[in-house]
Amino acid sequence: MENIENSYINKLYYESVYNLRNIEENIQMVVLSMIGFFLPFVLGHPQILVGIIINASLILGATYLKGHKILPLILLPSVGVLTAGILFGTYTSFLLYLIPFIWLGNAVYVYVYKYFNVTEHKLKNNFLGLGIASIAKAALLFGVTFLLVQFAIVPSVFLTAMGLLQLTTALIGGVVAVSIVKGREKFNS
Repeated sequence: MENIENSYINKLYYESVYNLRNIEENIQMVVLSMIGFFLPFVLGHPQILVGIIINASLILGATYLKGHKILPLILLPSVGVLTAGILFGTYTSFLLYLIPFIWLGNAVYVYVYKYFNVTEHKLKNNFLGLGIASIAKAALLFGVTFLLVQFAIVPSVFLTAMGLLQLTTALIGGVVAVSIVKGREKFNS
């Protein structure tokens, strides 16, 4: 049983939809990571646009990157938002409580998408896997935020940002990314 679990985890972690050369994979990792970190500095507002671009980067990373190369994409966007300190204005300090859960939400989004597009459970429709990944991410973030609001750790203003807005940006960003991937497939064929 342990070998089956290990092989499954290895497959999910070390495989991607496309096998890129190492140099191309490294370039994509650096570019997507830089977008994730610096986008809050460059755009700042509106949050929906920043979220769409970051979620598109996450799905592109899930499609093209393997192993640890996806981790900067999962971690850096929320660090960029916190560092820039602009998206939530005076509420940005409360983001510190949410960052570990945002990382977890990003990881759920990436690996649920990969699960339905890389492993033997691959769906014929990328958008169905994207929808499931988006709902999982938004549900996790909203649930955690709801609990933090109930315990008066973060203000209720975060409920919208970590609920419906997360679902919207995950869905739209994912559709943008899948469209880019499909366009690249047609261009390369």
